[in-house]
Amino acid sequence: MSAADSLDLPSGRGEGLLATYGAWIAAAGALAVLPHVFRSGLAVSTMSLMGIMIIFALSYNMLLGQTGLLSFGHAVFFGLGGFLTVHMMNAAEGAGVRLPVALFPLAGGVAGLAFGVIFGAVSTRRAGTAFAMITLGIAELVSSSALILRHFFGGEAGVTTDRTGLFHPFGLTFGPQVQVYYLIAAWCFVSAAAMYALTRTPFGRICNAVRDNPERACFIGYSTRTVRFLAFSLSGMFAGVAGGLAAIDFEIVNSAQLGAAQSGAVILMVYIGGVGGFAGPIIGAILVTYLQATLSDITDVWQLYFGLLFIGMVMFAPEGIAGLLARQQPLLQRGQLHRVVPFYLLALLPGLAAATGLSLIIEMTNQLTVHAPDGPAMAFGYVRINANAFLPWLIGATLFLGGTWLFLRAARLAGDAYDGALAAPRTQKKPA
Repeated sequence: MSAADSLDLPSGRGEGLLATYGAWIAAAGALAVLPHVFRSGLAVSTMSLMGIMIIFALSYNMLLGQTGLLSFGHAVFFGLGGFLTVHMMNAAEGAGVRLPVALFPLAGGVAGLAFGVIFGAVSTRRAGTAFAMITLGIAELVSSSALILRHFFGGEAGVTTDRTGLFHPFGLTFGPQVQVYYLIAAWCFVSAAAMYALTRTPFGRICNAVRDNPERACFIGYSTRTVRFLAFSLSGMFAGVAGGLAAIDFEIVNSAQLGAAQSGAVILMVYIGGVGGFAGPIIGAILVTYLQATLSDITDVWQLYFGLLFIGMVMFAPEGIAGLLARQQPLLQRGQLHRVVPFYLLALLPGLAAATGLSLIIEMTNQLTVHAPDGPAMAFGYVRINANAFLPWLIGATLFLGGTWLFLRAARLAGDAYDGALAAPRTQKKPA
């Protein structure tokens, strides 16, 4: 079991029963109060997108984290679920069918499940690299078809809809964004609970067995191809639900939502958050969505930063953020966490310096190449600098190289302190 697997919800048996339901109640409460804490329109829209991406990332984790299937085309189900949802909404509005908006994500789920069955029958015949290449081919096939079958996909412009033109029970028009947020939050909670329940079933456990030792699973009588096929189909269903919610949220679906960029984004979310554990994809979806919303307003090379972040996580923290947090649990239980926190802070400071220096170099390079017609004058944060001057380049290089060297040394010290604290005896509480 990996460290990421240990950062999970309790199994719900024995003493863990209260803790399990307490975690879900706390999650539901947080979803309910968040719009009252962050009230701006941008915040509510961003939280709505986070809810969609949480479902999407968890659905991908059913493949990669639970079953060990690396797919390069998971956005196909997200996009097809969105397209079918849009067409169903337009058809219901045109025919005057009294269906509430809250039910239309089911259309996305049905589309994701149907195409998951179709594509899974082909792709799950093989595992490993062959499976990844097949999913990549399917993704390219569907993405290119989106520009050919214009009647269904709408060409480059996509297909639009109007969620306020549908049946409105209880006076919910879903015109205000906060109403859309609560719809997404409800679906996010239900979908996450369903996917978590699947991980606790015998099917979820045999998916882990196929991931860890497919030969052993086959030896005890399970068809690894059937397990992969079922996991692939169910994963497509939940991705379709996420796509349907995106269609309701944005009121438009285009070919970009089933392209390679969207498939790459969900891989980033799962790897950065942590593969395998249930909390990892949730953390990754929240973090990546927030960074996309903020960095895209700051710099036009924000995708480069995501690539660097992904490389850094794979090199220095392959178990993701959830794995890093899970590694602290033994220290917390032993009462030894205070021994390593100063070393973490010691490594954090030069790490931030190195990141600042690298960012300065990237932004000056971008200014002198992409934005060369605008001249060398630029702003880095709140500081005005000249990208042609020698001093900013010297500062950037010094921060990056010096910070990296100090970070690697501090990280080694932090690792030694962690091993020492882990080997130390458990702290005994003094009797009152």
